[in-house]
Amino acid sequence: MLSIEHLPGRITYEDGLRLQQQRVDGVLAGDERETIFLLEHEPVYTIGRIRDQSSLRDSALLRHPVFETNRGGQATYHGPGQLVGYPILDLNRRGRDLHAHLRLIEEVILQTCVHFGVNARRRDGLTGVWTGERKLASIGVGVRKWVTMHGFAFNITRACLSPFLAITPCGLDGVTMTSLDVEAGRPIEIGEAASVITPLLTEAFDQNRRSSVSAR
Repeated sequence: MLSIEHLPGRITYEDGLRLQQQRVDGVLAGDERETIFLLEHEPVYTIGRIRDQSSLRDSALLRHPVFETNRGGQATYHGPGQLVGYPILDLNRRGRDLHAHLRLIEEVILQTCVHFGVNARRRDGLTGVWTGERKLASIGVGVRKWVTMHGFAFNITRACLSPFLAITPCGLDGVTMTSLDVEAGRPIEIGEAASVITPLLTEAFDQNRRSSVSAR
């Protein structure tokens, strides 16, 4: 059965990565159940292990640490005001379809936006969730033996937005980052957003697993 754990306080990126790796090991060994971690990070810029790191611009001028991590993709920012979700899921039980996994994460975030009265959407060829031309949530995953890690970063409050101005988010020139509270036109706290997205994650990924099992 899927477990969703909302971690209190702010977690360093290194601790969050270590937590994911331990749970991936446990799922692979059959000792741990699938889990989605929900948390807030201490301020950090991250980038995948790629040769072209120009999306960081001048990393020496960044106010927060830079962490090179084992997900795909270009530079992004994590910090207070952003809800980060790390699904540790065994895709061996879920059809081994990474594309479907990404679309399901997007769908849950879209449903969360609907709850708050925000008209969000996908954009062709661009992973993530958008409202108009503004980006609300970024998604990047890693997979080890078909067990997933990393996941989504959902901008909830405007407090998380200004650090994005120092980089080229996700390597997309001209992209404007926005937050759920800006688009909803009212204050929204991390806890409120987490309480809405939690049952949506549970329903979506439980249904995904049931569908995969019945299709065998």
